[in-house]
Amino acid sequence: MALQLKPAVRVSLAALTAVFGLLTIISGGKVLFGPQMARLAAGHYVPFVLWFNFLAGFAYLLCALGIWKARSWSRPLAWGIALATLAVFAIFGLLIATGTPFEPRTVSAMTLRSLVWLAIALILRRAAGRAAS
Repeated sequence: MALQLKPAVRVSLAALTAVFGLLTIISGGKVLFGPQMARLAAGHYVPFVLWFNFLAGFAYLLCALGIWKARSWSRPLAWGIALATLAVFAIFGLLIATGTPFEPRTVSAMTLRSLVWLAIALILRRAAGRAAS
């Protein structure tokens, strides 16, 4: 069953998701594959979180494509991204609690990622609910 979103909402949501994905890949890629200066500028990043976010950026782009094409599989993908992000955030919290050095801005970034993906997943769930009625 295709997503039942108004075209303007669908295209806007897909664009937001794609931009978010591209920015995630670029920022993570700079630290992972860029010069030493990029790693130093990143501060006390947690490699596990950085790798997750970098790889998740590609899932964001796939989800953006699904939303743009109104594919029903974009809804479970969005939920998967949201739940995986929350799980990584929880593990990150446990690492912090055990004394792992961390960059405080990662807390803000993971909060933003979690909220954005929960919002996207809820929007898509609502669209699926409209399609069923």
